[in-house]
Amino acid sequence: MALRAIRINDDPILKKHCKKVEVVDDKIRQILNDMLDTLHATSNGAAIAAPQVGILKRLVVIDMGELSNGVLKLVNPEIINQEGEQLCEEGCLSFPDRWAQTRRPNRVTVKALDENGNPVTLTGEGDLAKCFCHELDHLDGIVFLDKAVPGSVVNTAGVRRAQNRRRR
Repeated sequence: MALRAIRINDDPILKKHCKKVEVVDDKIRQILNDMLDTLHATSNGAAIAAPQVGILKRLVVIDMGELSNGVLKLVNPEIINQEGEQLCEEGCLSFPDRWAQTRRPNRVTVKALDENGNPVTLTGEGDLAKCFCHELDHLDGIVFLDKAVPGSVVNTAGVRRAQNRRRR
């Protein structure tokens, strides 16, 4: 397993569309495992999409503990149904100092392949629905800031720098 560098801020790969995975093989499973290791090495991540680690393939890894019923490794995921609406607070590993409010569906159903190439259908509500939408958007070059409610983006970088100066 290997940790992969997380692409951040204005990295152009974050705005690119990912290609469908044609065959789920050991190479794809290795990428998914690397993505999981990278996610677990972060302090506050719940999920990661392949373009966030520089890979333009339709792969997502989610680990929201009990909320996601453990680790989800998804190949070629797509939303097949969505219901309702919720106002969300969102952040992203690729935009470490920014937060925003977004409007997302409250309930989402996703179909995908698992890490062995078997079809799966998953339904998530609330935070899991938000997570599905956020990560699948990454596969189409859409980042949460593109969906931010106007005026809701908060940049905490200045706050962090000020706190670090006070600690010295």
